[in-house]
Amino acid sequence: MVEHLYYHDSFLREFDALVISSEPDGDRWRIVLDRTAFYPTSGGQPHDTGSLGDARVLEVAESEGDGITHLTDRALATGPVHGKIDWERRFDHIQQHTGQHLLSAACIELFKAQTVSFHLGREISTIDLAVPSLSQKQIEDAERLTNEIIFEDRQVRIHFGTAEELAAAGVRKQVQREGILRAIEIEGFDRQPCGGTHVARTGQVGLILLRKLEKVKSHWRVEFVCGQRALRAARSDANILVETARLLSCGIPEVAQMTARGLEERQTAHRARQRLTEELAEVQALMLLATERRIGKPGRPGVLTKIFDGADANYMRLLATKIVVEPGVRAFLATRTGHVIFAQSPGLDGDMNALLRDCLAAAGGKGGGSRDFAQGSLPDATRVESVLAQAAQLLEKVP
Repeated sequence: MVEHLYYHDSFLREFDALVISSEPDGDRWRIVLDRTAFYPTSGGQPHDTGSLGDARVLEVAESEGDGITHLTDRALATGPVHGKIDWERRFDHIQQHTGQHLLSAACIELFKAQTVSFHLGREISTIDLAVPSLSQKQIEDAERLTNEIIFEDRQVRIHFGTAEELAAAGVRKQVQREGILRAIEIEGFDRQPCGGTHVARTGQVGLILLRKLEKVKSHWRVEFVCGQRALRAARSDANILVETARLLSCGIPEVAQMTARGLEERQTAHRARQRLTEELAEVQALMLLATERRIGKPGRPGVLTKIFDGADANYMRLLATKIVVEPGVRAFLATRTGHVIFAQSPGLDGDMNALLRDCLAAAGGKGGGSRDFAQGSLPDATRVESVLAQAAQLLEKVP
């Protein structure tokens, strides 16, 4: 039976133990001790890291029964060993986990929302709440209550007992397990079974900051950070607001208003630019039809071939559609960057999609589209002229 030291003291940073076994596992080693302060991945909380002697502890996992396996970067001899916990990582997990207990209890007290899952990530943590609806105001009320309990610096106690004994003591969540269980009590606020690491007093959580609320399937997911994470997040947000205010030449309280105004102005400018682009494409299409269209044998469609130096793909597509509004014309357009468009007026024979594919395939390009409009690209943009020339040759065979 392994002695779980973290069950009794979450603040234990160093300990002495005996190495029971040390077995290779790929490029790592599986170490089993008679006692350990290393917390394994469990209950939504990630494992600890640190060292055992001169070996780095890379991962800690639960094993058969009540065992704990330490995965290290090297072998250890059986016998005495000194362990050290990565305290920065441990204390961060302690703050996040206790913060989750407080937030979950607040959600139950305020709007009867049960927590159905908890995830402690590297940057943020989340809880999923089983409740039909949840508003931003409700979650802000839960944040306020949680912080009140943190600031009151209430004592956090550890209790052990059977499931029946813990239920009789008012533990919030019932567990169907045999033997002695562990529960965490936050003075006058919450009791629930938990095997994780926690603060000794709520003030050590520092602060909880809720970051996001979103609907995920049938539950509501709340993203939060505690302690140093909350401080870093608040500092990052403040820096962004200060810089945004500087760029907008306004005070921080006016950032939202100025941003909304800027977005509205941008949308207005975008609509105006679209109108001008449409008009430009119509004018350029008429000019190209007047100057670049080649009229072949009587009864055959005219052909317009043009290579552009600076046009982008979106404008090319718009221009092509404007050109083929004219009856009886085929357009073969390309850019110096390798974008190619084949288009024809509705009602003409021939298949622009098949023609484009044949021409591009010979040059290593890819593309596709419909019978009247197809586009593609070439990996070697210097071959656009040969592609358009080949299209003209193949076009002679099309009625």
